[in-house]
Amino acid sequence: MFEVDNQPPPLENYNLLESDTVLREAVTREGAADAQGELAALGATLGKAETIELGFAANRNPPVLKSFDRFGHRLDEVEFHPSWHALMRIACEAGLHSGPWAEGAKPGAHVARAAGTYMLTQVESGVYCPVAMTYGSVPTLRQAPAVAAEWLPRLTARAYDGRFVPARKKRSALIGMGMTENQGGSDLRSNTTRAERASDGTFRLHGHKWFMSAPMCDAFLVLAQSPKGLSCFLMPRFAPDGSRNAVQINRLKDKLGNKSNASSEVEFHGAYAELIGEEGRGIPTIIEMGNYTRLDCCIGSSGLMRAALAQAIHHARHRTAFQKRLVDQPLMTNVLADMALESEAAAALTFRLARAYDENDEAALAIRRVLTPAAKFWICKRTPYLVAEAMEVLGGSGYIEECVMPRLYREAPVNSIWEGSGNVMCLDVLRAMSRTPNIGAVLRHELDAGGDARVQAFSERLLARLAAPERHDEAQARALTRDLVLALQAALLVKHAPAYVADAFCASRLDGEGGAAFGLMPRAVDARAIVQRAGAP
Repeated sequence: MFEVDNQPPPLENYNLLESDTVLREAVTREGAADAQGELAALGATLGKAETIELGFAANRNPPVLKSFDRFGHRLDEVEFHPSWHALMRIACEAGLHSGPWAEGAKPGAHVARAAGTYMLTQVESGVYCPVAMTYGSVPTLRQAPAVAAEWLPRLTARAYDGRFVPARKKRSALIGMGMTENQGGSDLRSNTTRAERASDGTFRLHGHKWFMSAPMCDAFLVLAQSPKGLSCFLMPRFAPDGSRNAVQINRLKDKLGNKSNASSEVEFHGAYAELIGEEGRGIPTIIEMGNYTRLDCCIGSSGLMRAALAQAIHHARHRTAFQKRLVDQPLMTNVLADMALESEAAAALTFRLARAYDENDEAALAIRRVLTPAAKFWICKRTPYLVAEAMEVLGGSGYIEECVMPRLYREAPVNSIWEGSGNVMCLDVLRAMSRTPNIGAVLRHELDAGGDARVQAFSERLLARLAAPERHDEAQARALTRDLVLALQAALLVKHAPAYVADAFCASRLDGEGGAAFGLMPRAVDARAIVQRAGAP
C-alpha cells in the first residue's frame, strides 16, 4: 500500500486574527484597538477545525424550500441545515450583524465589526448575506421612529433565534431585502410592485421580486410604487395578528456560489407592510442601507482574497517540487508576493473606509459617498482573479470539492454583482464627485503620502483628470475609478506598510504593467519579505 507524503496539512486550528499581521495593524490603526481581545477570541473560534467543517457542511446541505405541508396548506418556509444555524449563532453572538448600532458601542465599532466579518467570510460567506443586510438596515429603519423603537432592540441583541415564528416572540431578529424585479434589475425606478394604503395607515403590497435575499429573515426592506411614487417599506414575515404574511416563495435560486444561503423569487398577494421614510422617496430612504451593504461587499471580497492567499501560502510552504519547497521557488515567490500585495492593498482601503463610517465630519461623509462605490468596484473586480491564481498554486488538489478553493472561486464574483454591478458603481462615483463640493480637498488629503514621488506624480495626474470636464465621460468611468483606487491604496501602503510592501506596490501598479496577471513584479522587489509578512501558520 502506498504512503501519502508531500501533502500539506489542512489549514485549521489557527487564529484568524493573530496569524494576520495586516489585519491586526489595520484594526489598531483605524481606531478599534480596544476590540483586539474580543476579535482574537472570535478569530480562534472561526479557525477551529470544527468551525471550518461547518462551512463545508452548510454547502453540502443547501437550504430547501418547503412550499406546502402534507395537507396542501402553504408553508413558504426555508429549511436550513444545523451547520448554517451554528455559523449564524457564532456571527450574531459576536455582534457582526449589528454591533455598531448597539447601546454603549465603543468608538471604532464599525472597524471592529469589519474585522469580525472579514474573518467570518474566510470560513463561510453564505451566512454573511443576512448579517450584512441586518447591519445595513438600521440607518434606514431609523427614518421611521415608531418602527425602529419596535425592531431595533431585537436587531441589536447579541443572540440568534432561527425559529420561524412572529418576531414579537423572539429576542433577536434579522432583516433581509427585496429590491430587484425581473423587468428592471438595477433600474429600481422601473419597479412595478404596488403598495395600497389600508385604512389603518399601513400598506398592502402586490407584485413580485426577482431576487429576495435570505428569505428566512424576520422582515424585509422592499421598494414598491405607492400613490405618491416609489417608496420604501418594512414587510415582516408575519402580520400583526400572528398569521403568515402574504409572501409566496416561488422558488430558490440555483446560484453559481453562495450555496449555503437562500436567495428566492417571491410574490406578494396583499402583504402587510409599514412605510419607512417619506412616501415617494423610496430610493433616498434606502440608499443609506446601500452604502453600508456596499461596504460589506468590500469587506467580503477582501476577506475572500485573504482566505485564498492564506491557503496558497500554506500549501507552498509545505509542498516540495524539484527538490525545493514551492515557497522558495523564485517564480512562485513572485506570484505569492504579488497576490499578497493585492490582498494587503484591498484590506488597507477597506478598513480605512470602515473608519469613515465611525466618523461623522464632512470629510468622512465625502469619503463614504465617493470611495464606497469606488472601492467596491475595484476590490470586488480583482477578487476572482486572485482566487483563480491561488487555486492554481494548489494545482489539481485545489480543483476538487474536498478543498475550500472551489467554494472560494464560486463565491468570488458575487460581491461584484450584489448591490450594483461594476458599471453602476463607476457611474455612482461620477455622480458622487459631482455632488460633493469638498471632494477635491478630501482626496488631496487622503492621497498625501508624505512627499513620496511615485504616489505624488500619479495622484497629481489623477486630480487633474478629476478636475477636467472629461471627468464626466461615462465611457471612461472604469479607468478613472480604477486609478482613484490604485492611488489611494498606494498612499495607504506608503504611509502604513513596510517600505518593501509600498515599493513593490508602486512599482507593479503605478510604474509598471503589473496587475493583468499575478507574478509580473520587477526584479527589485523583496518578494520573500512580502510573502513572510502575509503568511498564515
